[in-house]
Amino acid sequence: MRTNRGAGASRAELTLVLVGALSFGTGTVTAADPVIEEGTTVTLEYTLKLEDGSVADTNKDRDPLVYTQGGSEILPALEDAMMGMKTDDTKQITIEPDKAYGSVDPDAFIEVATDAIPEDSRTVGTMLMARNQAGQERMVRVHEIKTDKIVLDYNHPLAGKTLYFDIRVLDVE
Repeated sequence: MRTNRGAGASRAELTLVLVGALSFGTGTVTAADPVIEEGTTVTLEYTLKLEDGSVADTNKDRDPLVYTQGGSEILPALEDAMMGMKTDDTKQITIEPDKAYGSVDPDAFIEVATDAIPEDSRTVGTMLMARNQAGQERMVRVHEIKTDKIVLDYNHPLAGKTLYFDIRVLDVE
């Protein structure tokens, strides 16, 4: 095999270096077209729906959500599904319970004495802030009212639910 180290070979080597420096995954990225990748700052608009089509949360007509990709600021499964998206991209993303907030844990239902709950909060569905002995706070929901007890649900409100996100990327930096 013969090697030619003339001017043509140098140009080819230079071209390979430049293409290699700009290559990410399967596409080529330019400064004007950044994609969501580890460490980027992402600004997005979202609507979160549940299986019945009801809207559980949205930031439409409000401030956009800004987060750092890979910073554990949003659900990891949502981060994974948005990898490679760029400004103005839209996507529908479905996240199953095991990748979202887990299954409903039957051991997370706790009975407390009725008088432990303020009278005006003794309604099924009321969200309360509970504090453990270490001072950590957590949201709980009144699940059931019994004659002399109230059952509190310590599960995340979205536990056991499949989440349907409509995402629109507003900016990637």
